[in-house]
Amino acid sequence: MAASDATERFAASASELGIGVVVSRYPEGTRTAVDTAAAVGCDVGQIVKSLVLMADDRPILVLCSGANRVDLAKVGAEFGCEVRMANADEVRAATGFAIGGAPPFGHPAPLPALVDPDLLGYDEVWAAAGRPDSVFPLTPEALVAGSGARAVDIAL
Repeated sequence: MAASDATERFAASASELGIGVVVSRYPEGTRTAVDTAAAVGCDVGQIVKSLVLMADDRPILVLCSGANRVDLAKVGAEFGCEVRMANADEVRAATGFAIGGAPPFGHPAPLPALVDPDLLGYDEVWAAAGRPDSVFPLTPEALVAGSGARAVDIAL
């Protein structure tokens, strides 16, 4: 797959959801929330970490503020089972994208999703756009609309 295919595929799927995106690429990478915040010039709390977890054998999506860490026990309580972080193959199978570039929506099939309420307090947040070096800004309302996530306290 060509380098830009993942971001183009993501942008097309966002458009199908009625969400316009403007993707910015940072060749130095945006693999961590701190790196992303420094690259785009925002608070680390505004970074959306799109994390795939496995609830038993089904993938779920957790959208966590870059300032927070996910409490697996809290997420497990929401789904009534133990959860674990998905491995690289599971992330790609669930989202169609590699770890570090998985966007909050635009996956082959919608995933059950939770969003960190801390993200909802910002006017603008930034999320991965299909590649580990590409991100896009959006409103928290668009994040929730595109992902179908419900706000739940999932932070440590």
